[in-house]
Amino acid sequence: MSQISPDFQHAVIAAEDARFYQHHGFDWHQIQIAAEDDMEGGRSRGASTITQQLVKNLLFGTGRSVLRKGAEFTLVPVAEFVLGKQRILELYLNVVEWGPGIYGAESACRTYDGISARNIGREQSARLAAILPAPLKRRPDRMNRYSALILERMRQMGW
Repeated sequence: MSQISPDFQHAVIAAEDARFYQHHGFDWHQIQIAAEDDMEGGRSRGASTITQQLVKNLLFGTGRSVLRKGAEFTLVPVAEFVLGKQRILELYLNVVEWGPGIYGAESACRTYDGISARNIGREQSARLAAILPAPLKRRPDRMNRYSALILERMRQMGW
C-alpha cells in the first residue's frame, strides 16, 4: 500500500476503527458500548469496523436495513479471512466517499490539499480522516478539534 502514506493510513484507523488490528471484522466491545448508549437514550453512534464499512460500501450502498446487516454479518468474516487486514484497509481507503463525488484517498488528497496520497502529511491526514463520519457535511478545514483528537489517538497508538 505504498501509494498511501503511513500517516494517512494511521489517521484513518485512529478515526474509524482504533482496534482494527485486534479484531476479526467485528469490534464486539464497541458494539456493546453503542448498544448501551442506545438503550440509555444517549446519542446514537455507530460501531462499524473498517471491514464492515468496506463490505457495505462495495456490496450494499448506503441504505440501512436489517437484511443488509444480516448479509454483512455473514460476509465480514469471509472478507477478513480472504483479504487480510492490509488489503481491506487499501480497498477501504480507495472506495470510501470523502465528499460529494470524491471517492478514494488519492482523489481526496488531490481535491482538498493538492497533493498525492503518497505524500500527505500527518496533520492533513488527520483532517481528512475527521470528515469520514459525515463526508457530505464536513470539510477538512473545519475539523480542528476532531483532527487534534485523531492526532492524539495516533500518538497513543505509537504512530
